[in-house]
This record gives sequence, structure tokens and C-alpha cells, in this order.
Amino acid sequence: MSTVSSALWVAYGPEGNVVGTIRRDDEGYTATVAGADASVGTYPTMDIAKSALHGHLPPGADWPRFTQH
Repeated sequence: MSTVSSALWVAYGPEGNVVGTIRRDDEGYTATVAGADASVGTYPTMDIAKSALHGHLPPGADWPRFTQH
């Protein structure tokens, strides 16, 4: 039985472009870089998922702005 509702956060770069997403479900928080065929991974907390997503962006990329949708 599912106890966690799903949610979606979109990560935006400094120019307002989408750089990735994070989805929450029963498994945890799944981070995906925009345009990627597979997710970066699923993590137990939102903070870890944010860090993982940022770590897979190009070197020197600014920290994205996350907005829940």
C-alpha cells in the first residue's frame, strides 16, 4: 500500500532553462538531468537528490532553482 504521494520538482538554471527534475514516490527522491535517458539515482532525502543532480550538471554550473509542480 502506498503511503507517500508523488511530487515533482523542476530544476531551473540561471537563464530559466530546465536542467533536471526530482520526483518523490514510495522509493524516495529520483533525480534526472534534463534530456537524459536514465535517472541519476534514487535517494532517501530531497537534499541528497538535489546534490546528486547538481553534481551531474556540467562543471561550474550554478546551483539550480527548484520549484515544485
